[in-house]
Amino acid sequence: MAQAQARHILVEDEALCNELKTKIVGGEDFADVAREHSTCPSARSGGDLGSFGPGQMVPEFDTVVFSAELNEVQGPVKTQFGYHLIEVTSRSD
Repeated sequence: MAQAQARHILVEDEALCNELKTKIVGGEDFADVAREHSTCPSARSGGDLGSFGPGQMVPEFDTVVFSAELNEVQGPVKTQFGYHLIEVTSRSD
């Protein structure tokens, strides 16, 4: 079964999500931005979600994680929880 490892930043506002993505693309550290801004408990670990398989996350999140290029910041991705920036750090089929 496929597995992926990813980290994310969760915020309530799409504009803030876009602003944070610009900062990361501009060179700021993803983990530092996650610790400072993410509302998810994973913020403590720099947004790291660990390893998971298809269907363990909400569908919008799954779609990105199991199709996006590795190590590229994706988003904003809207889910029922808010807006996410997602970085897939590894994936196996």
